[in-house]
This record gives sequence, C-alpha cells and structure tokens, in this order.
Amino acid sequence: MRYLTGVYWERGRRAMRNQDSVVLLQVLTARGRVLMAAVCDGMGGLEQGETASGYVTRRLQEWFYASLLRAIRKRKAYWIIRRSVERLVYDMQEQLSRYAGQEEICLGSTMTVLVLWEKTYLLWHLGDSRACRVSAPGRGGDGRAGLHCMTTDHVRGRNQLTKCVGSFGFMRPDFKMGSFGTGQAFVLCSDGFRHCVTEQETADVLNPAVITEEVQAERRLREIGEACMKRGETDNLSAVYIKACR
Repeated sequence: MRYLTGVYWERGRRAMRNQDSVVLLQVLTARGRVLMAAVCDGMGGLEQGETASGYVTRRLQEWFYASLLRAIRKRKAYWIIRRSVERLVYDMQEQLSRYAGQEEICLGSTMTVLVLWEKTYLLWHLGDSRACRVSAPGRGGDGRAGLHCMTTDHVRGRNQLTKCVGSFGFMRPDFKMGSFGTGQAFVLCSDGFRHCVTEQETADVLNPAVITEEVQAERRLREIGEACMKRGETDNLSAVYIKACR
C-alpha cells in the first residue's frame, strides 16, 4: 500500500509565531510501508508553546526510527507498541516539567499521533487537536463525502485544556486501533484549522474520491486554511492529510 499525503502549516494572520508542530514520516520496510503523522499544538495560554510542541514532535521522530521500525521488524505485538508510546509520553512529561522548573515557567502541548501499517491504524491522543477519517460518497447515500472524528477533545468550556503533554502532570493518552482500506483518508489538524469550517465543508473539500495527487491535497488543505482566516480565525492552523492508495 502507498500513501498520498499533504501538509499545511500556517502561522495565521494575527499570531506572532506558530506554536504548532507537525511531522509526517514514511518508510518502506520488508514488512510493508509504515507511516507516522502527528500534529502538536503548543498551549497558547502558557509560555514557549512552540518549544513544547517542537520537543514533542522531535521525540516522536526519534521514537519512529528507534522504536517503531524495530518493533515492526521483530514482529512485536501491537500492545507493546502502544505501551512504548505511553512510556515516551511519561518521559516527555518528566523532561518538560524539569525544563519548566528550571525556567520558572509553565508549558505544554497537545499530541495527536497516527501510525498506519498493513491496513491497521494506531492512534494516540491528548488535547484538542483532532484526527478524523474522511470517506468518499457511498452508494445509496446523499452523494456527499463524510467526516468522522476519531478523537475526543480534552477541554473544559470552549478552550480550556484538561489534558496535554506538559503542564498537568502525566496523563495516559487515549488510544484507538482499527482497520482501514484503500481509498480511505485521514486528516489530523490543530484546533485553529477546524473552528471556522463545518465538518461537511471539510469532508467535501478533502473528499478522497477526487484527490489524486499530492499537490492537489496540499492545495485543498490551503483552501480550508484560507477560508478559516477569512472567517476570523486568529490561531495557528496546521493539518496533515493521508489517503491510502493501491
């Protein structure tokens, strides 16, 4: 299986800096192609949000090459891979807490991580970034693409985070595992990318049935981002799109 991908990363029209960090990696192994995507959003109400999100994505990249690929090569069980991410989150929490104490600040980041391999997805989540599955129009329906949110926002009220990597102490990330097939797509995004557009608008623009090239995927992500900014979004905007292909 191969993957058609696109990435969007935008500071926005009013934000002084981009506190979002994204990562998209894929490697062809003897056991098939392995992909990891992540979106991390530094907490804007705290200091050095870009430091926190950048640190989390850097550690995820290290985990992908040092731990995940080795686990796949050695045919480790999925629960072992799941636990390795939980140990990683615990260590990141400790390191960020230590840094915050030295600098006398508070900092934190959301974390939404998706791994695709052999028609199986693994998903870890903390915060209010999101992972969604995008489906092409089905037979007998209304002829429109669909969007299904796979994560639960960890928020109180409108935008007060209750879980993250950083300021609240260690919290075990939500975890989901399931199957996917060719022609299906996923989108990971920060909250700024979704506040000012509806789920149906997002599904229509990112319909996997009509996206056949990576440049097209990136152009459509940019269209959504620009629509958000025109409608008043002031936050950073980031998204990763992945379509499974034959």
